[in-house]
Amino acid sequence: MNSIKDRAALIAQAAARMNKETFKGTLPKNPTARTELQHQSAKVVTLEDAIRKTGLKDGMTISFHHHFRGGDKVINLVVAKLAEMGFKNLHLASSSLIDVHEPLIEHIRNGVITKISTSGLRGKLANEISHGLMEEPVVFRSHGGRGSAIANGDIHIDVAFLGASSCDPMGNACGFSRSENAKSICGSLGYALPDAQYADKVVILTDDLVAYPNTPNAISERNVDYVVVVDSVGDSSKISSGAIRDTKNPRDILLAQQAAKVIINSGYFKQGFSIQTGSGGASLAAVKFIRQSMIDQGITASFALGGITAHMVKMHEEGLIERLIDVQSFDKVAAESLKNDPMHKEVSANEYASYDEPGSATHNLDIVILSALEVDVNFNVNVLVGSDGIIRGAIGGHPDTAADSALSIIVCPLLRGRIPCVVDEVTTHITPGSTVDVVVTEYGIAVNPGRPELKERLEKAGLKIVDIHSLKDRAKSIIGDAAPLPFGDKVVGIVMNRDGSVMDVIKNITE
Repeated sequence: MNSIKDRAALIAQAAARMNKETFKGTLPKNPTARTELQHQSAKVVTLEDAIRKTGLKDGMTISFHHHFRGGDKVINLVVAKLAEMGFKNLHLASSSLIDVHEPLIEHIRNGVITKISTSGLRGKLANEISHGLMEEPVVFRSHGGRGSAIANGDIHIDVAFLGASSCDPMGNACGFSRSENAKSICGSLGYALPDAQYADKVVILTDDLVAYPNTPNAISERNVDYVVVVDSVGDSSKISSGAIRDTKNPRDILLAQQAAKVIINSGYFKQGFSIQTGSGGASLAAVKFIRQSMIDQGITASFALGGITAHMVKMHEEGLIERLIDVQSFDKVAAESLKNDPMHKEVSANEYASYDEPGSATHNLDIVILSALEVDVNFNVNVLVGSDGIIRGAIGGHPDTAADSALSIIVCPLLRGRIPCVVDEVTTHITPGSTVDVVVTEYGIAVNPGRPELKERLEKAGLKIVDIHSLKDRAKSIIGDAAPLPFGDKVVGIVMNRDGSVMDVIKNITE
């Protein structure tokens, strides 16, 4: 059986079984292949050519990420090109939309965009939609919920347009660059990774085309169809703008100090604990106030999760946090750390907070500190719709982390100006009260009745524990009864729970 003749017969049989020809030994060698790939690739095309080559048609779904936040230039650039090319009735599925995306208003009015799926809306775009700009309601999902919806097909993406800080001609892309010519960095591309994995076609837009191979990379060439070089994908100076700007507000600092005291005395502050802070000045600042207690008690955290900040990077470099798990870099310091530190790990939205993924990081989360627009007497939280009925925020990972963490802490003032933050019932249900453990205000700390052991620990530590109804009553005594909101009959938004069920609806504002 070892003869050449017998071996040839076996190879022929195997080829027949596989319905393939046998190898004839005539593959050509191309000694110039590597040199050519360094400088050119069939994937590198203009934006218009990329759009045509993807086969995009009216009525299809396009997706984007928001890692450049206030500095994002990709969405407006691509949608303007689509409008110029005559596309209509498109479904825009972005991980979030903010103030900089105001030009979308005109594209909605002109019928280029007729459906939107997102985690949040802000600015004039949100205001117009709140007043009924769109015929189809916007569908809002958490970051984990969006990842799950993409994976299970509830959101089918036809073409993903993903901005990258650097990319090589084959499509290996990431949110930082090792090039001296780097124009923009955003750090983690966690919210873009489900799009890259599941979209039918993927177009990378970059302002830094580098030589092959661009490694380490967040997005692999295997998932990329076309690469488009543009003047700028984003302004790095604006990734820490708005809700994630470091606070100097004395009230926020007080709330952060109180939240830190809750953590330290909760029973979860022990060797190897894990933590996440949400957006909002007080919740981001709280991590600074647990630092000294970690040093004093000789405690280190196993990991910090979510939107990673310079404060967390500093504590990691000091040895207080062993690993950083980064779905979104909240500032340039975090973005640079991701580039240089192997213990700073980038994860997709699914690995971060998917309801369906058993190994998602939130399932291993001990403590989360979150902000709120409103909390009601049943501990339900609203982070999306203002007390005036106008959409002005984002769901983000709020319900994902509150549900999965061992200890969820909401920090919010009792009042914002003349607006109460503790109310009878929230304007819009985003995070169920059953998943919220503690509400921290400057007038006291309310503990969910479902956590009596936690209340006992905090009382023993001398913290001011109050009934949440008393916080609501105090707010009401200061500002009186709020006038009913002028909601109309048109549904402008649908809020999805992280398990794919419908949580709530948002009605239009008529004034």
